[in-house]
Amino acid sequence: MLGQLGLIMNSEYNNAGELMGINDLTPEMAGYIGSLDAVTKQKVINKVAKKPQPSQGSRAEMEKYFSELPDPIKTGLLDGKLRLADHVIYSVKAVNASKTIKMFESQDVKEVGLRNISNGKLPKNMAMIVSGIYVLAGVAASGGADDIKSTNYDVIDAKYALCTGEFTLKSNKKQILSGAAMTLFKTTGFSLVPKGYYKLANPRIIQDDVDIDFDIELGTTTGIAANTYITIGLHGTVTIP
Repeated sequence: MLGQLGLIMNSEYNNAGELMGINDLTPEMAGYIGSLDAVTKQKVINKVAKKPQPSQGSRAEMEKYFSELPDPIKTGLLDGKLRLADHVIYSVKAVNASKTIKMFESQDVKEVGLRNISNGKLPKNMAMIVSGIYVLAGVAASGGADDIKSTNYDVIDAKYALCTGEFTLKSNKKQILSGAAMTLFKTTGFSLVPKGYYKLANPRIIQDDVDIDFDIELGTTTGIAANTYITIGLHGTVTIP
């Protein structure tokens, strides 16, 4: 571990010590730091301890959960092979006559305009803090891929059967939101948030290569037009090369 302290000095993260699992200085570490010159010593101390000026937005939320990241991702962030980036995971699915809509499924294939992950999982070494979610809906001219991709997706506010439904978000079978009302995505008249966007009060990490389940349960499909499609997005910060 002492050999990695040099990496902390050049880290861009406010709490780089958490990437190494360092919460308190051990006698061994204190002795090592004490042997450094004054400038290097202060750099190490500043990086091991959390800085008074925190990061902002979903990046700050991700840094808060560094301790939950798998060891390979922690190491990748620390040595610069991985970094943090803004991201939205999205998926488009048909409503049809079904009262259950699974937005991520194991047979999904990545395709621009329909979804940007395959198999309902994040790729290896990509972990994500889900900071917010958006849900929009639209009526496609047909069930053809090009028509679905060129549909005008808008807020669900006037689509009453969608508004009265519920949704559940799970990662690796662990609940992030359970039985939440779809009315959270009614944003007409809200000028301070994007269309259909809900900011999570309790952001959570989604690990790489684990199942993501975003299921919408409708009480009724009455009034839902043929070729209605829903697009959802999980917004936050991810780890990328």
